[in-house]
Amino acid sequence: MGHHRRRDVLAGMLTGGVAAALGRTAWASAAEPPLRRRMTIDLICGNLGVKATQREAIADAGELARLSDSEVATVRADLETSGLVFGAAFLAVDFRKDDETFALGLGELPAYARALQRAGVRRTGTWLPPGSDSLTYLQHFRQTARRLREVARLLGDHEVRLGLEYVAPKTAWTARRYPFLHTLAETRELIAEIGVAGVGLVLDSWHWYHAGDGAADVQALRNEDVVAVDLNDAPADVPKDQQRDNARELPLATGVIDAAAFLKALAAIGYDGPVRAEPFNEAVRRLPREEAVAATALAMKKAFALLEG
Repeated sequence: MGHHRRRDVLAGMLTGGVAAALGRTAWASAAEPPLRRRMTIDLICGNLGVKATQREAIADAGELARLSDSEVATVRADLETSGLVFGAAFLAVDFRKDDETFALGLGELPAYARALQRAGVRRTGTWLPPGSDSLTYLQHFRQTARRLREVARLLGDHEVRLGLEYVAPKTAWTARRYPFLHTLAETRELIAEIGVAGVGLVLDSWHWYHAGDGAADVQALRNEDVVAVDLNDAPADVPKDQQRDNARELPLATGVIDAAAFLKALAAIGYDGPVRAEPFNEAVRRLPREEAVAATALAMKKAFALLEG
């Protein structure tokens, strides 16, 4: 693939567990002191139902592990030439199931973490289950903290941070016998219990909205408390308590979620990581892949323009 083709693909067809983020720009508001917008736009095509090959995208961290040193160097050079940087990887350990499944993933984690470190990826993230049919809240809390403490220590050995995302829709945390944590405050308690440097939040405007969290909750954080960010909107024709996690909207599609307040709070704490769309939207998934990516990129750019107003 030629240089210009790689550049076009890298900019427009990012996918999978590790995505590249578009370059940073400055912004200022006439009504407020000038602030530097340090966040990057992170486009993950897998979130849109778009598929692409490795050479068409900077993608799967598992695939990064199989690349030679020279191939990794080529990937990093392509990113730099295209004005892109790596965003955040998905955590390749399933800590939600039985001990055997967790042990298997934990055993494979050092190689995965080394691949991230070699490629220059410094952030990874995962979601927290909002409930369980077998574990009470306290049992779930202790098990999750213990397991993720082991994960965080191994990632930290390779200079990779771990972000945790709470799942907040009422339909999610009431679906199991024992609800688990589903707010920003509870997730911060879990992070404190894990007690390992480099563990922070994956903040999603969708879950932030459903948890009843606000701008003040974000402004109470520090930049280092946030590992990655997802930006989504909510359906306008479904009552809040009936909305489901797999049916969202692109940023600003309905205006139900206050994207401006969310992004401005992140800018105020100097957040310098990736922001990505994760709409889980059937209409977007049915679009041709170029149109799905273009629609998402446009929605993200419109959302970031809110920082200027």
